[in-house]
Amino acid sequence: MTEKQSIFGRIAQLTRANVNALLDQAEDPAKMIDQLVRDYTNSIADAEQAVAQTIGNLRLAEQDYNEDVTASRDWGTKALAASSRADQYRAAGDGPNADKFDALAKVALGKQITAEREAREAEPLIASQRETVEKLKVGLTAMKEKLGQVKSRRDTLVARQRSAQAQQKVQQAIGSINVLDPTSELSRFEDKVRREEALAQGQAEIAASSLDAQFAELEASGEQIEVEARLAALKSGGSAPQIAPTAVTPPAQIEA
Repeated sequence: MTEKQSIFGRIAQLTRANVNALLDQAEDPAKMIDQLVRDYTNSIADAEQAVAQTIGNLRLAEQDYNEDVTASRDWGTKALAASSRADQYRAAGDGPNADKFDALAKVALGKQITAEREAREAEPLIASQRETVEKLKVGLTAMKEKLGQVKSRRDTLVARQRSAQAQQKVQQAIGSINVLDPTSELSRFEDKVRREEALAQGQAEIAASSLDAQFAELEASGEQIEVEARLAALKSGGSAPQIAPTAVTPPAQIEA
């Protein structure tokens, strides 16, 4: 993994950590999502800079590779020219100049070999960097798409969050009602009323019993007075008052 890839990974991890922290501490959904958009936008900007640096390094490597390829071709041309000049001098019988240009041709060939080797060594590194750049571009595009989705779904997410909070409050209220059930309070109040009604009924019955007793006592007193009066009449030589018999009318005779 290259340094740029590790930077890109740390950016993604930091973004996820910020998102989780915001979700855990969210009080106002709208503010939370707006802050999420800002943080994610900043993370994308950091990722873009990391990707840009990786692409810049790739372009420098490609330039170096192209220069090595060009240098290899140029040194090959120079080696061929020096060798041809050496052949010309040798054909003309000028051995020293022929040797000099052959030596120059060897130097050129040595530089050509060096340039070719550097180009070959750069090829796999450049291929790897190109693959890395493509992956980073895909990741960056995905981040931008996610940001667009969050922006487009902002109102929906806010509405869902507020609805969830409202449901939580309703459930909490229901829980409070279950703990303090008003019907149980009414039942206790009803029992109290019934006890008071029963007490009133008992008091009424007691009052009624007392009144009956008083009337019974009054009637008993009346009979005692009557007894005393008749006793007094007997002692005075009179006779006790008699209750006149009620006349009974005989039934009519049925004619034969």
